[in-house]
Amino acid sequence: MDRISVEDVLLRNVRILSKSSPQEMRMVPRGEGSFPSVDVLKEIVSLIKGIVFPDFFDCHRNNEKIRSCYLGVNLEKLYSLLVTETRRALRFDNTYSEDEVADEASSLVLRFIDELPEIKRLLYTDVEAMYNNDPAADNFAEVILSYPVVHAMVHYRAAHVLWRLGIPVIPRVITELAHSSTGIDINPGARIGEYFAIDHGTGVVIGETCIIGNHVTLYQGVTLGAKNFSLDSNGHPVNVPRHPIIEDYVTIYSNSSILGRITVGRDSIIGGNIWLTHSVPPGSRILQRREVSAVFTDGLGI
Repeated sequence: MDRISVEDVLLRNVRILSKSSPQEMRMVPRGEGSFPSVDVLKEIVSLIKGIVFPDFFDCHRNNEKIRSCYLGVNLEKLYSLLVTETRRALRFDNTYSEDEVADEASSLVLRFIDELPEIKRLLYTDVEAMYNNDPAADNFAEVILSYPVVHAMVHYRAAHVLWRLGIPVIPRVITELAHSSTGIDINPGARIGEYFAIDHGTGVVIGETCIIGNHVTLYQGVTLGAKNFSLDSNGHPVNVPRHPIIEDYVTIYSNSSILGRITVGRDSIIGGNIWLTHSVPPGSRILQRREVSAVFTDGLGI
């Protein structure tokens, strides 16, 4: 058998892979330009984290003049990077022409920057809620520096504002970056109030149309998901409200699934390992009443 030429194999596959397949053409957006850069979006979130927690992720700056200088440099860098990535995202939205993209991207990013003080305020309420809900937390700094929920909420709070501004692609990429590093999956479209806490966090899922009130606490493994969804005439899922509404001062313990467009009334407690698909009134206590045991033979009956 003739020896295989490395060059021949490489060149042959370059020719094959350089052609766009029908599946690829179907999945690539019709707009022109580059996709938003995932690496740059990571840098953008890191900048936001340093802006809202300036004394924790850079040198300690109690001096207001020094802090102003530091924040000015980082806000300018944030603006420049986010405008570029927003322009790229908007190029895949046929609503905008090439001439309109630059002005629209700048306008959207400036509106986002105007929301940073509110993002900061909300994040500090989340830190306080996490500290107050966890006796293992020695101080606020420990929560900010080490708790995965803070990392996830920085991503979510920023992405939610970008989502409300109608910027495509970028909000979902940002929340999925946090999902991959923390195991906390929050869709940027979810609406979450202040003083929000997630203890431990791994395996938490919060769907796009969830509405969560103030002072809500979730434990690991909680799913706020859809029970089912409708399909359009082409067989695609229809994006309608399909996730739970969680009112103020609700606690949901580990591995519980709250599914469908139902309401959990304020001041309710949902115990661990609960499967809930119906609304419950304010002040409810939903717990497992007794152990359910079943015997299966060779997997039959599961």
